[in-house]
Amino acid sequence: MNKPVFIAQTEISSAQPEKIFENLWSGYAEHYPVERDDNKATIALQMGIAKLTLEQGHLAVVTEAKNESDLSYLKFAVAEGIIHHAAGEALNFRWEGDGAGEGSLPPFFREMTVIGVQNVTPHMRRIRLRGDDLARYATGGLHVRLVLPPKPPLKPQWPHLGADGRPVWPDGEQKLTNRVYTIRTINVEENWLDIDMVVHPSTDTAPGTEWAMQAQIGDIIGMTGPGGGDAGEADVYILIGDETALPAISRILERLPATAMATVRIEVADEDEEQVLETAAMLDLEWLHRNGAEAGTTSLLIDAVQDAAPMPIDGQRIFAWAGCEFDAFKAIRAFWRKECGLSRDDHMAVAYWRRGVAGRD
Repeated sequence: MNKPVFIAQTEISSAQPEKIFENLWSGYAEHYPVERDDNKATIALQMGIAKLTLEQGHLAVVTEAKNESDLSYLKFAVAEGIIHHAAGEALNFRWEGDGAGEGSLPPFFREMTVIGVQNVTPHMRRIRLRGDDLARYATGGLHVRLVLPPKPPLKPQWPHLGADGRPVWPDGEQKLTNRVYTIRTINVEENWLDIDMVVHPSTDTAPGTEWAMQAQIGDIIGMTGPGGGDAGEADVYILIGDETALPAISRILERLPATAMATVRIEVADEDEEQVLETAAMLDLEWLHRNGAEAGTTSLLIDAVQDAAPMPIDGQRIFAWAGCEFDAFKAIRAFWRKECGLSRDDHMAVAYWRRGVAGRD
C-alpha cells in the first residue's frame, strides 16, 4: 500500500514573478536536488517536494510531503524563500489543501511538561519532558528547539500559523525565547524525552541555563523540530566535540552496530565531567581536560582532529562528525575538507556556540 501524500498549493501574484522563480530554484540548487524544465522546477527538500510553475503574472507552488508536520515545515521554508527573494515587495498569499490552516498551532510544535530533573555531572543537567505524539522526533535530526515561556505569572501564548504558512510568534511581554538543544534520549512508547543542558551557574546567565537551573516538575515549555542533521551511514566514525556535543555523540554511539569502529575525542572541564558512554561499536575514546582553562580557548579539539585524521580504508566508508565552539568548528571543517579531502556527504561539522556571543533566538 502506498504511503499517503499530503499536498498543499498556493499562487503568488507579483510584479517580479520571474525573478522570484529564478532565485528560488537556483538558491535551493546549491544544497538540494533540483530539476528545471523551462518555466517549471521541482525541488527535493528533506521534508518533501516543492513544484514551481512560472505563469503569466504569478508563481504557482505545489508542496508534497509524507505527513502533516513535514508539509507544514515545507510550506514555511518555501514561503520564507519567496518573501526573501521578493526583496521588500508586499506579497499576500494563502495555502490551500492539506495541513493545518491559519490560526492553528504548527504541527511541528509540542507543549511539553517537565517530569524529571537531575544533575548528570556538576555542569550537565538533565531535564525529562513529556508530550503527545513524539514519534516524529525520533528521526529527522538530532536537535529540537526549546521554546521558553515568559516568566510566571504570565501564561504562555504559543505560536500560530499565518495564512502564508509561516509561524506568527507573540511579542511584547509574551515574547518567547528559543534555544536549540540535542535530544539525549527519546521513548516514543511512553512519550518522553531527555534534554541534557550544559550549565555554569556562577558565570552563565543565558536563558537556557537560567531555565534549566530553576526547572521543576510540572513546568510547561514548548518544543519544535526535529532538525539539525545526523551522522551518516558508515563503517568508521570519527566523533569530535566539547561538552555541548556530548549528548549528540552519546546518542550516535548508542545506535552504532558492533561492526562499526568509532574514534571519539571529547573536551570537558575536568574528569568530573566525564560520562559513561554506551555503544556496541569498537570504541577508541579519549577525554580531553581543560583543567582550568576557559571553554573555547584551547586547541585541544583541533590537535585531536589532526592526530585522528581519517585514513582511507579499502571498502570502508568513513564519516566524521564534530560539534563545538565556532572557531574550532571552522578549523576542523577546513582540515577535513582541504587536508583530508572528505566530501560533503562524508562529514558534518557544527558550531554549537560562539565564545563571547549569546545564543540567538
